[in-house]
Amino acid sequence: MDLDPRALLRDLFDTAIAAAHPAQVLARHLPRVHGGRTIVIGAGKAAGAMAEVVEAHWNGEVDGLVVAPYGYGANCRRIEVVEAAHPLPDDAGERVARRVLALVSDLSEDDRVIFLLSGGGSALLALPAEGISLDDKRVLNKALLKSGAAIDEMNCVRKHLSAIKGGRLARACWPASVYTYAISDVPGDQATVIASGPTVGDPSTSAEALAILKRYAIETPAHIRAWLEDPRSETVKPGDDCLSRSYFTLIATPQQALDAAAAKARAAGLNVLILGDLEGESREVAKVHAGIARQVRKHGQPLAAPCLLLSGGETTVSVRGKGRGGRNGEFLLSLTAALKGEPGIWALAGDSDGIDGMENNAGALMSPCSYRRALAAGLNPLHELDDNNGYGFFAELGDLLVTGPTRTNVNDFRAILILQSDEQ
Repeated sequence: MDLDPRALLRDLFDTAIAAAHPAQVLARHLPRVHGGRTIVIGAGKAAGAMAEVVEAHWNGEVDGLVVAPYGYGANCRRIEVVEAAHPLPDDAGERVARRVLALVSDLSEDDRVIFLLSGGGSALLALPAEGISLDDKRVLNKALLKSGAAIDEMNCVRKHLSAIKGGRLARACWPASVYTYAISDVPGDQATVIASGPTVGDPSTSAEALAILKRYAIETPAHIRAWLEDPRSETVKPGDDCLSRSYFTLIATPQQALDAAAAKARAAGLNVLILGDLEGESREVAKVHAGIARQVRKHGQPLAAPCLLLSGGETTVSVRGKGRGGRNGEFLLSLTAALKGEPGIWALAGDSDGIDGMENNAGALMSPCSYRRALAAGLNPLHELDDNNGYGFFAELGDLLVTGPTRTNVNDFRAILILQSDEQ
């Protein structure tokens, strides 16, 4: 087969992102224009791009306010786009959250709120609950990010420490109609988990939030513990009257992105296996992928080469070392260590938002010679993995995947290309 593995993998990554971009998926879902006011609010890595789509396709009067990460802004005339910090919230995020609540606090039944939601919204729309400071939330968020906690566990804690998440935004909008359009960045596409579910009922409890903090041995100040033990910390539950005029629509999912990449790969003559949305420690998920890739090479199972293994979801990294990198760099570093230069196997892993963790890369690319090149450069993949140094490892090899902000987010994209089989 005559193809350029690097170019193909990058093309598949770009195809996956394009399939989930607001410009492709939002306009057809917008509600009809009728009487009353239309207020647009939003939060997340795709919020700016989503606001641009609303402005381009909404025929009536509209104004509003959305928040996106620094560098993810938009060119809007009627909807204000503010930038704030992610993944750790800052004062700008708190200020815009207060402004959002004020904007929707005096609406009538004739009015409608269009809420543009995507991954990252939890940190960007940061308004702590009564008696809790933004510094308190920063400390806990940082500890949760380092702990290896799953995204739904982190969001459970965040919701119960918030004045806006866990359905509270829908309560603030009542009695106006609320139309939430969401781009999913979580395994399972659960509305309650995407950006901590500001406009949907939340079945989790404050007791569960306390249990998560205990499970990961996260130091919890007395006043935060007291708040989580207070009934007022409970979120809005499913079936609450304030949710009766709140409508939630998923407009893009990780599966859509994987399907688009799979279609392009099949058109290039590859067999494709989609492994789905995956969770777990990045390094352990990589070992499973390595095992499947070896089975394909050696035995043509569960499909024959040339082929492509695709997976998405959101893995976690338990930070033990002092290196740099996010979960995609960690995945590829572990894959490199596991495969040890196995011939004919290439891989790309990247975050669809363009940022792996808190670095300037989306992820990286592994080739069959990455292992050998690393050893020649004095880099031991296992030692680098112990130091959580995926960024430094692939930067040294010149194999970082750098895209800049993509202005969407359907979580991680992993592609393993297997070009030959031992049995062929």
